[in-house]
Amino acid sequence: MKFPFLASFILLIIFFNIRSRSVSRKMEQNEQDFWARESASNSVRKKSLDTLEYIHIPFDLLPFGTAGDNAILQQAEDDLTALKDEKIVNLTGISNTDLKLEYGTANITPLTQYDQNYTSLVCALQNWGQELYNQGRYEDAAKVLEFSVRTRSDITATYRLLTDLYRTKLGYSESEINRKIDGLIPIAKNLNSLSRMTILKLLEPQNSSEDKEI
Repeated sequence: MKFPFLASFILLIIFFNIRSRSVSRKMEQNEQDFWARESASNSVRKKSLDTLEYIHIPFDLLPFGTAGDNAILQQAEDDLTALKDEKIVNLTGISNTDLKLEYGTANITPLTQYDQNYTSLVCALQNWGQELYNQGRYEDAAKVLEFSVRTRSDITATYRLLTDLYRTKLGYSESEINRKIDGLIPIAKNLNSLSRMTILKLLEPQNSSEDKEI
């Protein structure tokens, strides 16, 4: 009985060692590829940034100037107003190496700033939309969150709050709810983010109460 067990144990060790070497070689190759790309990116000459998809805040369409004495609403408005003259670009999921390869090493500083501006934008929009929701201003909250989604935000809470508005707060019919949520799915599918699958899960059709009872 001992020999079959010993043979199996030895085979397992051999398999493990082969597998470990394979993983190690793959990691080494990935590291070599990364440094090769990084080295190549550092010699790319500066290119025009005119083709970037710049985001412009629609100040005339969003509920600015309605904060009253609500400090959270006012802070969100102030944070967004501070971005009025800034360049904003969603570069989520794109590495610095890829940015340098595409636009040149000399552009990495402004590109990083544009992406930081985008992070500030979507965080402020989420805070604004959440507080508008808390205050029962559901239509205004939807406007704010819909704009955030159009910029391809990957903040899961934004999609969760917006779908809740569609399903429970805005008085939409079942067909209107489905149409609204269906409109979010193509955006979510194209997110370049780890939260993409979580967001898509949020957008799945909910089971009816009858289905739950069954």
